[in-house]
Amino acid sequence: MKFSEMPYERPDLDAVKKQYSALTERLKAAGSYEEARAVFLEKEELDKHVQTLSTLAHIRHSIDTRDAFYDAEAKFWNAGEPELQEYTQAWTQAMLDGAFRAQFAAEFGELMFVNAEIELKTFSPEIIPELQQENELAQEYEKLLASAQIPFEGGVYTISQMPPFKSDPDDARRLEAWKAEGQWYKDNQDKLDGIYDRLVHLRDTMGRKLGYEGYTTLGYYRMGRNCYTKEDVERFRLPVQKYLVPVADGIYREQAKRLGKQYPMSFADNALEFRSGNPRPVGTPEQILEQGRKFYNELSPETGEFFNMMMDNELLDVLSTEGKEGGGYCTSIPDYGVPFIFANFNGTQGDVEVVTHEAGHAFAAYINRDRIPMSTGWPSMEGCEVHSMSMEFMAWPWSEGFFGRDVRKFHYSHLAAALTFIPYGTMVDHFQHIVYEHPELTPAQRHAEWKRLLGIYMPWQKLDGDIPFYAEGEGWQRQHHIYSSPFYYIDYCLAQTVALQIWALLQKDQKDAWEHYMAYARQGGSRTFTELLKNAGLESPFDEKCLRGVCETASKWLAGVDMTGVE
Repeated sequence: MKFSEMPYERPDLDAVKKQYSALTERLKAAGSYEEARAVFLEKEELDKHVQTLSTLAHIRHSIDTRDAFYDAEAKFWNAGEPELQEYTQAWTQAMLDGAFRAQFAAEFGELMFVNAEIELKTFSPEIIPELQQENELAQEYEKLLASAQIPFEGGVYTISQMPPFKSDPDDARRLEAWKAEGQWYKDNQDKLDGIYDRLVHLRDTMGRKLGYEGYTTLGYYRMGRNCYTKEDVERFRLPVQKYLVPVADGIYREQAKRLGKQYPMSFADNALEFRSGNPRPVGTPEQILEQGRKFYNELSPETGEFFNMMMDNELLDVLSTEGKEGGGYCTSIPDYGVPFIFANFNGTQGDVEVVTHEAGHAFAAYINRDRIPMSTGWPSMEGCEVHSMSMEFMAWPWSEGFFGRDVRKFHYSHLAAALTFIPYGTMVDHFQHIVYEHPELTPAQRHAEWKRLLGIYMPWQKLDGDIPFYAEGEGWQRQHHIYSSPFYYIDYCLAQTVALQIWALLQKDQKDAWEHYMAYARQGGSRTFTELLKNAGLESPFDEKCLRGVCETASKWLAGVDMTGVE
C-alpha cells in the first residue's frame, strides 16, 4: 500500500487500555503454554496497530508541522503514549512473573525478558505528567527549529536549506551564511535555553521519583542498554582522545594547507574541505533516488527488492519544504510491514547519505519485519546505527553514479568525516553526562562546559568570536538528540567504529564485506549489541585495539590516496 493511502483514525484511548488490561488478565489465567502463546500473539497484533497509528500521526506531522490536524494528533499521542505505558508495563510484569517464561524464552529468545526487566525500570504511573511534558517540550523544540526563517542574500531560508551556503567555496559568502544561521539561534537563545532547562529538570525529577540518583541511570535504561554501562562509555572516551583526536587533528591540518588557511580554522572554514568546493551529488533529487535504485538492485537481490518496494510505495519523503521538521530519520509502520524514510535534501553530499544511511536502517528493518516479538526486529540503538553507517560504505563502488567527477573527493571526504565525527559524537555524550550529573547548572554554565569540551575533543575549532553562537559554546543547541533523545549519541560513535571495520574489509574484498554485513543485519534485535558483533565476526568498539586498528588502517588510506588534480 502507498503511504498516502494508509488510513489514520485517532483511536479510543480508553478502549485500547481495556484491550491491554483484558489481554493481561487472560495471560495470567492461561492454563497452558499454547493458551498463553495465543494471547501473546494477540497482544503483538494490538501493539502493531497502536504503533502504526502513532507513527503515521508523527510522520505526517513532521512532514508539515503547520498542518493543524496532525499537529493535534501529535499532541494527542504525546499525552496518550505515556498513559498507555502503564498498561503495557502491567503486561510486561505478567510475562516476567508468568508460569510459562521458560517456554517463551525457548521459542522467542531470553533477550525479550532481559529487555522487559530493563523496561520495567523506566516507568511508574507517578511520572506520567513528566513524560507528557517531556513530549510537549521536545515537540516545541522541533517546531521552533522548523519555523526558522533565516534572511540571507535577499532570500529567506529554513535551517535545512542553509547547508549549501555554509559550504560555499567563496570564503566571504560561506562566513556570512554561518553568521546568518548563527544569528537566528542567538535571536532565539532564551527559548532554546528555557526549553532545555525545563527538560533537564523534568528528567532529573523522573529519575529521582523512580529511586535513582538523578537522570543518568534512568537514561541508560530508557535507551535499552543491555550489555554495556556508563563505565564502559567512559573507558571508550580514552582511546577516542588517544587515537582519534590526533588523527582528526591531522585531517584538519591538511585541510588548512589545501585551503591556504592558518590552523586552527574557524567553524566556517572547517566546513570547506576543498578549495574547489566540497563534493556534491550530480543530478536532481529524482536522479539521486534512481541511482540509489541502481545501487541496491546491483548490490544484492534482497536490497533490490527492498528499495523498489520503498520507491513504489511512496516510503521516502526527502525534499526540503516549508514547515517541514529538520533532520532525517527512519521508522517502521508495522501493520504494513514497511519502513519509512524522512529527510531534507539540500544539494549536498548528505542527500546521498540519506539514500544509503537511512536506507541502511530501512533495509535491516525490512528483512526482520516478521520477527516475533516485534521488539526484536530492531536491535538497540547503537546496533541499528551499524546497519546505516556500514551501508554508506557499501555504496562506495557505486559512488561515481552519485558524484560524477567528484567521486575521489567524496571518498576522501566520507572517510575523513567518519573519523572526525567520532570525537564530536563522544563530546556530545560527555556533555550530556555532565548536564545530568549537575542539573543545577545554569544555561551559561552549560555553554561554558561545551566550550571546555571543544578544547579536548575538537582542538581544530578556532573560537575567535566571528560566529558568536558557535564561539561562545552554544552550538550544541543545533543537535536535536540532546533535546529529544538524551544519551542517544554515543551510539553513533560505537557504530561508526564498527562501520570502519566494514570499510576496511571492503578495501580487500567486497563480497566478504557484504557477507559480514548480512551476518550482522540478519540477526535483527535477537541478540545484544556485543553478541551481534561476535556472531558476525566483528570486533567490539569497547576493545581498545579495535579503535587503534581502524585508526591505523584509515590513516594509511588517507595518506596514500591519489588526489592528483583535486584542489
